[in-house]
Amino acid sequence: MDKIALAALIESILFVSGDPLTRKELAKGLEVSLAQVYDALDALDEKYARPDSGLMLIKFGDKVQLGSKNEHGTVVEKLLFPKRKQSLSQAVMETLSIVAYRQPVTRAEIEQIRGVRCEYAINSLMKKNMIQEVGRKESIGRPMLLGTTDEFLRHFGLERIEDLPGRDEWRLPPEQEQIHLEDTGASEAALDLETEDKDTES
Repeated sequence: MDKIALAALIESILFVSGDPLTRKELAKGLEVSLAQVYDALDALDEKYARPDSGLMLIKFGDKVQLGSKNEHGTVVEKLLFPKRKQSLSQAVMETLSIVAYRQPVTRAEIEQIRGVRCEYAINSLMKKNMIQEVGRKESIGRPMLLGTTDEFLRHFGLERIEDLPGRDEWRLPPEQEQIHLEDTGASEAALDLETEDKDTES
């Protein structure tokens, strides 16, 4: 199958699906190589870059999705989604920013940075599938490590987490990172004890 024909087929699949698909899923389903899928997607990018097209490929992680161009977003949403979903509150956005820029990060580390408890904000973000558990920290109590999801990338129009502006500026220097880890160790242990107490009471 030539590149143009494959691009048209992928376009049809993405249009009918509506949901994002991985490049590997496309390659496996169409019985073509991953390189052919990349070439076909590049052809679609060129096609959608023309001013007579109102579509674009939305890429995040290894997934691709068909969507309307950013400049048409306001009109499309006004017509199709007159009742906009409630936006994230400032507290939730602050928590999400910390997770995005410092991930993987624990609840104790988030609360130390914000200076307030973040249980509600974290639960809210997990329910919205914006953040998820990505592992456990090798420290007392093995607290949960949090990171962003593909939904986070899609929501903010990012292809990968490295595309966040100024992400490296949020990383502490090595010597400060060690101090930060030592400071949060006690907080994480306290949170674990608090969680255990709640479980015992229930």
